Amino acid sequence: MKILRRIAVFALIAGVLVTASYVFFLSPRRVVPILMYHSISDSQDSSMYVSPRNFERQMSFLNDRGYRVISLDELVDDIKQGRGNKAKTVVITFDDGFEDNYLKAFPILARYDFPATVFLATGYVGKEGYLNWDQVNVMIRGGIDFGSHTRNHAYLPSVENTFELWEEVAGSRDDIARATGKIPGFLAYPIGGFNDKVKLAVKKAGYRGACTTNRGYDRYNRDVFELRRIKVSNSDTTKPFNFRAKLSGFYDLFRSVKSPE
Repeated sequence: MKILRRIAVFALIAGVLVTASYVFFLSPRRVVPILMYHSISDSQDSSMYVSPRNFERQMSFLNDRGYRVISLDELVDDIKQGRGNKAKTVVITFDDGFEDNYLKAFPILARYDFPATVFLATGYVGKEGYLNWDQVNVMIRGGIDFGSHTRNHAYLPSVENTFELWEEVAGSRDDIARATGKIPGFLAYPIGGFNDKVKLAVKKAGYRGACTTNRGYDRYNRDVFELRRIKVSNSDTTKPFNFRAKLSGFYDLFRSVKSPE
């Protein structure tokens, strides 16, 4: 009996320690994961695609497990009010503005009533393989937001000319506003690259915030102009633990810090 009591006491102490470590260490470090997609297609030309079938499985997983999918606007409001670490909450984003976002991803998102943000390189709009403005406006009416990915997918830290930087950052914002009647609130840095000069231009252009990839030193997304995202791959569906880990809110704790430039 004494042995059983000791085991029970040890189990209780272990449980208390695990709970305490979660409450005091892990929980404050949770962030709402911002998922980053590119192409939703069966093309295997790069690592930047997720097949429509696997994208459907991933969205179904979010729905069936009770995840709350929110917009970037709502996330930034939460961060500013100190509520940026809600459990089982996620944001969905797409980079580049591929046409398959409309043909393949949009119907799936609509089925689950999930919001998302698509970041457009506005100089590519209407070109083969990319969204056109009619498709963009249909998606807006269906609850999808659009942000800037610059005009020419420029790696912004390398744009030394101030006028050219402004054209990439503010010009793309104007392009979207002119074509849709909606002023975009967010920009995604191409290839995740940014520096202080770039951030200042983004703020001056009137954006509410900006997304990177895994670049930057802020693991906890406190700076809304350095919002780190998590790339989703096609293999995350066949390796379910990977997708769960990326949704946990603690994924960035285990990723190496990468220079913003």
